[in-house]
Amino acid sequence: MARLAGKVAVVTGASKGIGAAIAGALAAEGASVVVNYVSSKAGADAVVAGIAAAGGEAIAVQGDVSQAAEAQALIATAVDRFGRLDVLVNNSGVYEFAAIEDVTEDHYRRQFDVNVLGVLLATQAAVPHLGEGASVINISSAITHVHTPHAAVYAGTKGALNAITGVLANELAPRRIRVNAVSPGFVVTEGSRAAGVVGSEMETSLVAQTPLGRAGQPDDIAGVVAFLASDDARWLIGETITASGGIR
Repeated sequence: MARLAGKVAVVTGASKGIGAAIAGALAAEGASVVVNYVSSKAGADAVVAGIAAAGGEAIAVQGDVSQAAEAQALIATAVDRFGRLDVLVNNSGVYEFAAIEDVTEDHYRRQFDVNVLGVLLATQAAVPHLGEGASVINISSAITHVHTPHAAVYAGTKGALNAITGVLANELAPRRIRVNAVSPGFVVTEGSRAAGVVGSEMETSLVAQTPLGRAGQPDDIAGVVAFLASDDARWLIGETITASGGIR
């Protein structure tokens, strides 16, 4: 039996990359999925079409989770459409690398607004609708301990997210809502290609540090998220699971 049959999941930033793979994995486990996007309607629609073609159920919903009203509207749409909410995956994120001399207020605020404030606002909107056994899963990054140069701000956002995960795990545990995080290593996505990491010396260095000897793929992360969303992970709370092929 599918592990998430009858459940409803919202995946933020799910029009491509890791988010798209997570949406597909949750749908394959039986969940009805809300595929959130900010600007790529075509990408979100393609994810929904792929889920439907595989026999699943999904809808695409636009919304910028770094804006409180839009985060609230996203969750409200999910509940209106499917009648409940069981899983929230906080995947929306942006990253920009910059040497410390080049860090600006805009560089800082854009990343913290999406990567940190967006998680808080989406979770705040979701909590009133989450019942016993629900799961919140935050997508962090192994960059918090790999300490890649020029990533001070991005790594800072993910360090904050790890702390938030632990705090909310304890805060929401009395309601039997589990909060955990997944911390990917280097993953080949549209974003890492656009940033010039794929095919660069940085990719070569990261793969060389990875005991399994390859870059990650979105599906490598999606399977871990599907596990955390399921009852198989019922005894896991406040964990940050590093899914990095062994990179430390």
